[in-house]
Parts: sequence; structure tokens; C-alpha cells
Amino acid sequence: MNTLTLLPFIVLIAAMFLMTRSAKKKQQQAANMRNEMQPGSGVRTIGGMYATVKEVNEDTVLLDAGPGVDLLFAKNAIGAVLTDDEYNRIVHGIEHDLKSDADLVPDDASSLTESDAPADAAAASDDKAVDLGKKDADEEPAEAAEAKTDEEPKKTDGDSDAK
Repeated sequence: MNTLTLLPFIVLIAAMFLMTRSAKKKQQQAANMRNEMQPGSGVRTIGGMYATVKEVNEDTVLLDAGPGVDLLFAKNAIGAVLTDDEYNRIVHGIEHDLKSDADLVPDDASSLTESDAPADAAAASDDKAVDLGKKDADEEPAEAAEAKTDEEPKKTDGDSDAK
């Protein structure tokens, strides 16, 4: 046979080998996670139930799902072993206390910008009026106001004031 004809088959076999290898690696990681479970750990089952591990046997796990509710599951039914912070956040609604770490974000943005100018100069610049090019109705010339009152409203086709 020609080597060019065998090339697609070789590539296909190599791709299948790589896929099965990564699947085996994921299965091995899941098995290690399940074997490292200890009583008191928070877990999520493959069905989405959150519980605390009460007892670990060779093929089964006894879970405490609530006061007086003990459930027996196969080890393979455990989807994830959660950290204490994650379990408390999900089940009990207890957020990790971020204030104990460090203030990552200040309460106001004024401390984020540093100014070399004194505070009095900044206050004085706020008092100045900014001219945006608009005029108030009070400042309108008197002639323009009289011209507006003399004009009659124009009617357009189809619009009428009569009812």
C-alpha cells in the first residue's frame, strides 16, 4: 500500500489514542478525589445534592443531608468534593469575610487619584461657571421675543385644531 493512503488512518488512530488518554486521566483524577474524601467534607452529588460526608466506606459514602437525614450513596455518585468556604457559601449562604484579608477596593474613589494641587485650588475651580454656549430664556433679546408673539402658528396639511 501507498504511505499516502495510510496517513489518514494513522492520524485517526493517533487522535483516538490522545482522546482516550485524556479521558483516563480525568477518571483517575475523579477517583483520587473520591478516595481523599474524609468525614466532615462538603460534597455535591452527580444529581446536584449538597451534603456533608458522615462516613466513608470502600464503595459507599454515608452523607448527612440535614438534621436526621442520612443517605447512603455509591462513591461514584459523588460529583465534587468542595472546600469549606465554597460549601458554606452555597449551602448556608455564608460569604467569606473579605474585610479580614485586606481592603482591595476603597469605599470612595477620591483616594485613587492623587492631586499635586492644593485642595483650595480644586474647590475654587468648582465654583466657576462653565459656559456651554447655551442662553437662558431670560437673556433672550426683547426684539426676538416680540417677533415670536406676532407670528401666527402655521398649520400643516392634515392637522387641524377643530374637533
